[in-house]
Amino acid sequence: MEARASRTRIGLMGLLALSIMMPVTLPVPILRELVGVRFAVSELSTSLFMSINMIGAALAAPLAGALADRIGKRRPLVIGALAFDALCFVGMTLDLPFSVFMGIRFIEGCAHIFALSLVLSIAASLGGETKRGVTMGITGAGMMLGVALGAPIGGMLGRVDPLRPLMTGAAVLVAAATLAAAVLIEPKESESRPRMSQIWKAIRENREIITPLIFAFADRFTVGFYTTTFSLFASGLHGADPPQVGLWISAFMLPFAMLSFPFGVLADRISKTALLCGGSLIYGVLTASLGFWPTAWIGPGMAVIGMTAAVMFVPSMLMTTDLTPPAIRSTALGAFNTAGSLGFIFGPLTGGLVSEAVRASHGAAAGYQAAFGVAGGAEILCALVALPFLLRLRAAGKTT
Repeated sequence: MEARASRTRIGLMGLLALSIMMPVTLPVPILRELVGVRFAVSELSTSLFMSINMIGAALAAPLAGALADRIGKRRPLVIGALAFDALCFVGMTLDLPFSVFMGIRFIEGCAHIFALSLVLSIAASLGGETKRGVTMGITGAGMMLGVALGAPIGGMLGRVDPLRPLMTGAAVLVAAATLAAAVLIEPKESESRPRMSQIWKAIRENREIITPLIFAFADRFTVGFYTTTFSLFASGLHGADPPQVGLWISAFMLPFAMLSFPFGVLADRISKTALLCGGSLIYGVLTASLGFWPTAWIGPGMAVIGMTAAVMFVPSMLMTTDLTPPAIRSTALGAFNTAGSLGFIFGPLTGGLVSEAVRASHGAAAGYQAAFGVAGGAEILCALVALPFLLRLRAAGKTT
């Protein structure tokens, strides 16, 4: 009976992760209407909408983990952060100046990553030392499925009113807070309550964590292009309407979501190093070529890219937990999310800057080709640079 309850709880963690992540992509297919047209701002300013909340996330993620590790309580922090996040979504629907709108978006990013970091730390503890790949795989699959579902739903809702995806996001976050109150339990490791000085000492003594953090940055740097630059690329160059943009993004995210669990399980059995570096190389090559594809290739091609992205997603989280002691796992996963948030910050900004700069002299198509070339090149470079160090960590028995 206990095992069955445990499996049920782990399954509900996947549902919770889905409900936390769905609001992330609800606005993506209607970025041009929600931000660019509504406030009469440039593509670069429109891209900033997806970066400004990640600036907040980068600041809040390590604070969330360190605070939870210090006080030993995660559940009430998650519930409160999700409720506050819902309020921010409602606030963004109000008639506000652009600067205030973006300020709320910044705070929303703080609340969102605060909740997500702590949910990931709880998920990492549920499976113990032997089944962490299963629990993190289900949680990761829930995250990606939420992102995948958010895009097409947001596109359909935004066809009528660009504010509807924001109101829907608020409702989903309220449901997530309710589910968190019912599902979450405190990990046993939280009982030790290390002092802040002990947490930072443990981080300094486990500097190997920088390796999966670099992958987190590079992976989400490229995903930042898919959530922002791709939306503008699809609507501006290929003439896609919001529902079509949402479907294309979903074609990327659904295989990503569905394969995260099996690759999480596989990571418990084979080399995480091989999955990380192999997946990154293929993903980088495909991303770099995206701007050259004809319209007919985009749907199926995005599905293939999503498959390769799934290869490395959960293994990078698992490697983070491999390289850190249980007492600072929340802090480590907070750092993982900070690195990812920094990637999300620079991804949309870089995509906007590169595409606009190249567009000015070589046209819109060349601008988007250059942008996706930078994204894919960054992923390839990350894999090549990290591989020797990962092989040393593997030889030392610190990861697989």
